[in-house]
Amino acid sequence: MKLLEWQGRLLLQEFGIPVPRGEVVEDASGARRVAQELAKSVVLKAQVPMGGRGKAGGIRVARTPEEAEGIAAKLIGGEIKGAVVKKLLVVEAAEISGEHYLGITIDRTRRAPVLIYSPEGGVEIEEMARAKPEAVTREPVPPLEGPSAFRLRRLLRIAPQWLRKELVEMARKLYELFREYEATLVEINPLAETPNGLLALDAKVIIDDDHSPDARFADLREEAVDPAERDARDAGFSYVRLDGDIAVIGNGAGLVMATLDLVAQAGGRPACFLDIGGGARAERVRKAVELVLRDERVRAVFVNVFGGITRCDEVARGLLDGANGAKVPIVVRLTGTNEVEGRRTLMKAGLEPVETLEEGASLVVFLVKEGG
Repeated sequence: MKLLEWQGRLLLQEFGIPVPRGEVVEDASGARRVAQELAKSVVLKAQVPMGGRGKAGGIRVARTPEEAEGIAAKLIGGEIKGAVVKKLLVVEAAEISGEHYLGITIDRTRRAPVLIYSPEGGVEIEEMARAKPEAVTREPVPPLEGPSAFRLRRLLRIAPQWLRKELVEMARKLYELFREYEATLVEINPLAETPNGLLALDAKVIIDDDHSPDARFADLREEAVDPAERDARDAGFSYVRLDGDIAVIGNGAGLVMATLDLVAQAGGRPACFLDIGGGARAERVRKAVELVLRDERVRAVFVNVFGGITRCDEVARGLLDGANGAKVPIVVRLTGTNEVEGRRTLMKAGLEPVETLEEGASLVVFLVKEGG
């Protein structure tokens, strides 16, 4: 379960990690009240379960209580990436002299948590790792050992000397949160340098769905669920929202993951993982296509199906029903049971299927770049 920022912020505070003063509000008058109490410029942050809020207009600065009230009135009840904004986190604007990244996730290859640090925060850590790998350090943490001193020294070897002691304490507290709440991801980005020390300006926390830490979160699960993920779950799909613009649909988790990898290798950025499962009939495929097309970020769809118990002719019919009137290109690869019938159905509708997975990945990336 991906917690909303204000929920993750509660956990940071519980473990002694400093955050800006502020509180969550549900209406414009509440935003005005908080701004008056803080008596300084404030940042209003839409509480929605996905990233990219800033680019979508979900993070705004207000210099007066009146301005805070006006901004809140526009944000609350509106939508950010398909999610209705029900709450705003209103916090004091910090005086920032530097930004860092500090996080913990699971390294499934090592079967252990891994601490990640960068002295250049405020951007996606994946982008930083690709563009400037020397600015990111990783340190695995054996579960029975914990974040020992020598591991933290290695992690923070690229940190400014005067900040290392404070960063060590921050990393230890973050690890305790990670362990106590059985998290799969905990990150602070940015972790800001301010006149009063390091301050966590954002909180991203994902805890295991089977873990119910306390009543605070037991009643908040639905609020923290991405609307698309909720709809997919209700329809019985395995679905994961990603950060790109190419929707990927397939049958079988392994096939879908392989498709994601090839799209990425071709220079594309997947927008989601959607597994229709085995034996999917036309109606199920239709729902899957309609679900991904509702995402305004999606600029192309790649459907990759290997027909075993799944019939390619059923997939083709469902795909055409779901894509009726679609304004984005759709690339399809069908192979296996009834593939001839499925391909014929698509071609009659003017949709030429590709022969191979590699061809499909290259084509869908090309179509996105050509259209962009």
